Amino acid sequence: MVSEGKQQLNDATLSEIKNIVETTDLVLTLHLPFSDLNLASLNHPIWKETIRQMSKCLERASDFVELAVIHPGHLSPLGMQLPEIAWRQNIEGLRTICDFAEDFDIKIGVENMVNMQFILGKQPGEVFGMIESIERENVGMTLDIGHANTNGMVEEFLADLSRVIHVHLHDNRGASDEHLELGKGNIKWKDVLRKLNGYRGRFVTEARTITEGAASLKLLKSL
Repeated sequence: MVSEGKQQLNDATLSEIKNIVETTDLVLTLHLPFSDLNLASLNHPIWKETIRQMSKCLERASDFVELAVIHPGHLSPLGMQLPEIAWRQNIEGLRTICDFAEDFDIKIGVENMVNMQFILGKQPGEVFGMIESIERENVGMTLDIGHANTNGMVEEFLADLSRVIHVHLHDNRGASDEHLELGKGNIKWKDVLRKLNGYRGRFVTEARTITEGAASLKLLKSL
């Protein structure tokens, strides 16, 4: 679940979510909010608001999630002029979120990002560098295969799974983050699954509809 738009964690949705947890065998993971937020912001009130919103979501979901996905920050106009300082701000933000999550025994999965200008975390070394710099035990990588494909780096990301604690699966044709059902883009899923054979964490198919999600699961089971 992504704490954005209609999926915001408020009193109404929390009640529905808790009902799902109590009446099904589903295991939920949390995706922290990211719209209009920036962990790498050099505008301190914006950075503090980013931390506040993410922390609040972790607290609200702490009764039913053990893992939360987080987007790294991006370079603002000022950040583009001071990229090293923005990078350090991003690390400090991720570290702060990890420390808050640790109080609730929640792991944080830093997600590799889509091919968009000025966004951090598009390459394996960049994401691994963030995780190493955070220096916390409850952090790892959320490997998003669709995002990796937009950067032409699926094989590079699959080469080292040592830090991967969560995986997102969705398809695209390599140019943009289309979130297609598996098999509708150009990702070679049989090769991907073979490389992920040793991974023992949870997979999430990021489908736009239940129908597409079911189709993606059907394809995975057939491979």
